[in-house]
Amino acid sequence: MSLDKIREKKKARIRNRLIFRSVILAILVGAVVFSLVTNAQKDKTIYKVGDKAPDFKLQQINKNNELETVQLSDFEGKGVMLNFWATFCEPCEAEMPYMEELYPEYKERGIEIIAVSLDANQLVVDRFIDKHNLTFPIPHDTKSQVTDLYKIRPIPTTYFINPEGIIVEKIENALTLEHLEGYFQDILPE
Repeated sequence: MSLDKIREKKKARIRNRLIFRSVILAILVGAVVFSLVTNAQKDKTIYKVGDKAPDFKLQQINKNNELETVQLSDFEGKGVMLNFWATFCEPCEAEMPYMEELYPEYKERGIEIIAVSLDANQLVVDRFIDKHNLTFPIPHDTKSQVTDLYKIRPIPTTYFINPEGIIVEKIENALTLEHLEGYFQDILPE
């Protein structure tokens, strides 16, 4: 092999490497641009007092072991306590008995409690419900759709929604019995 052919092969390899590296770089730049555009288009809305509560649909297992849908808009005309919790959260567990204590009375007066579980395992939630004899709706947010929609951090987080569907209070910690009764008064239907 002549020296010229060796040089040509070397130039060809260098050119091929340059083309390969340029293609890889172009793909990476494209991926970064795609990621930036996608994230820029995501809903970054944080719902606060005075906003209309966004609607959602979640599944729960009822007392007959049947799957049923819980949709926020089905409770229009009622006051709603929308609580986000998990079984591993001690403050969440501490407020559950207060919620259950008030539920029968306030349900008759037009207030509904929806306690959205953020647990990964439905069995753990079912055991928790049985342990505390909870009777209000407890849908399971298995894919974190509602958690992401409401931008839930930390837990427990509770929204109090009036009969018109407007958020009147947002609490980011555990509630006492006295606080719960006060917030329920704010969302009672007339």
